[in-house]
Amino acid sequence: MIQLTENDERQLKNKGITKEKMLHQIETFKEGIPFVKLKNAAVIGNGILKFSEAEEKELIRLYDAKLEGLDILKFIPASGAASRMFKALFNFLEVYNPKEESLDAYLKRTNDKDIEVFSKGLENFPFYHKVMDRLPEVIDSEGERVYLFVSELLGENSLNYGFYPKGLLPFHKYDDVAATPFEEHLKEGALYAGSKGKAKLHFTVSEQHEDMFNSEFEKAAPRVSKNTGIEYDVDYSYQKSSTDTLAVDMDNKPFRNEDGTVLFRPGGHGALIENLNEQDADIIFIKNIDNVAVMDDAKAVADSKKVLAGVLLREQKRAFGYAEQLDKGDVSDMDILEIESFLKNGLNVRFSEDFDSKTLEEKVEILKSKINRPIRICGMVKNEGEPGGGPFWVTNSKGEVSLQIIESAQIDMENDQQADIMKNSTHFNPVDLVCGIRNFKGEKYDLLQFVDDKQGFITGKTKDGKELKALELPGLWNGAMAFWNTIFVEVPLVTFNPVKSVIDLLKDSHQV
Repeated sequence: MIQLTENDERQLKNKGITKEKMLHQIETFKEGIPFVKLKNAAVIGNGILKFSEAEEKELIRLYDAKLEGLDILKFIPASGAASRMFKALFNFLEVYNPKEESLDAYLKRTNDKDIEVFSKGLENFPFYHKVMDRLPEVIDSEGERVYLFVSELLGENSLNYGFYPKGLLPFHKYDDVAATPFEEHLKEGALYAGSKGKAKLHFTVSEQHEDMFNSEFEKAAPRVSKNTGIEYDVDYSYQKSSTDTLAVDMDNKPFRNEDGTVLFRPGGHGALIENLNEQDADIIFIKNIDNVAVMDDAKAVADSKKVLAGVLLREQKRAFGYAEQLDKGDVSDMDILEIESFLKNGLNVRFSEDFDSKTLEEKVEILKSKINRPIRICGMVKNEGEPGGGPFWVTNSKGEVSLQIIESAQIDMENDQQADIMKNSTHFNPVDLVCGIRNFKGEKYDLLQFVDDKQGFITGKTKDGKELKALELPGLWNGAMAFWNTIFVEVPLVTFNPVKSVIDLLKDSHQV
């Protein structure tokens, strides 16, 4: 049994973490988190829908017709720092000296492809002129130019972009405006999330950056409103300290800092299910902050979002009708068959083998449990070799089969059969979700009731030279939504334009 000191108890209270929660996390470390059990890759015709152009137009019409009567929210995880974007540039500053070596010699010696692409594309970055205006007029060599450019971009006493949240970096250059992802999300919101002349957006941010986001909103919103005719209602939330997770030593005892306090670490993006649970709307669109394209592609992106929302409205209408019928108890054996068929074919729900042998009353209770859940429509793009999770049919520890978004770290790649299923996957997850979080009575679900806490991750880390184990919560669109009803839909690649490295800004989708 873990003995907690008075200081430990005080620390837990200040973070809003119960002793029971901490002990549960210790048990998780002791037991370990098993790999998921893949049944099949979800593919078109078996877990992924693909619509014809005519079907897409009909779904867009359905959404557009309902739009003005809907309460819509765009939810954007935006707390990611830009430091990882500039990893190659930080490394370059550490290892290159322009006074001792030419840039060509450095590139030949190190084969540093990132710096080669960066230096060749310098003038195509949206921050090029801003940086160059701050550099001396006379520069001795190309190597010094690139070195000074990177120093000015990242230096703590210069632009300091490495400190910025990713959402506030210049991504796209339109004439005299360098638009940030934050601004691009405002523009995009006007195209498919604007209702009654307003668009509501919620950003999850780091507390230290909220003033910076507010400042950007004051600059960008009037400009975007003038062009779109949409007014914006924007608010923010932080990842809660109560979602931090315990770190343990190699004996599964709480890891202690040098001052004796227990080490807690941020629980990962799965912690944001708490932030999402505090929102309420008819439809919630979820998309990452760095996944924006220049406005040339805006209509294709907006149409794709409307298709997903149309699917939600269509299936939700049927689900609500059946849920109300079950609630009234007015069901026959024929009704049971019809509702079961809808759940299987419309919402991809799977039933246990003994379902048919249940009594009518038992079947009604099972159907109620299966149909009264939040619904998520998830866009999936064809696999082009990008890293990230993918869509799979999964069997859980109770033998229940469901559609899930699974990360490669959750799969036992030492198991040939599981590795083969992974390799047969045709699509991956771009984080493109449209969510229905209310029941047939219009009441919001408690989303925390639909989390599978067995889908987290345990990773090895070090601190102060000592090894430790860290716990990451089930990802927001992974285990945090494991017990939602799920529909996967193929969406075009134009909807997926993430910026993981600064080099990605040179891609066509980010060039105006």
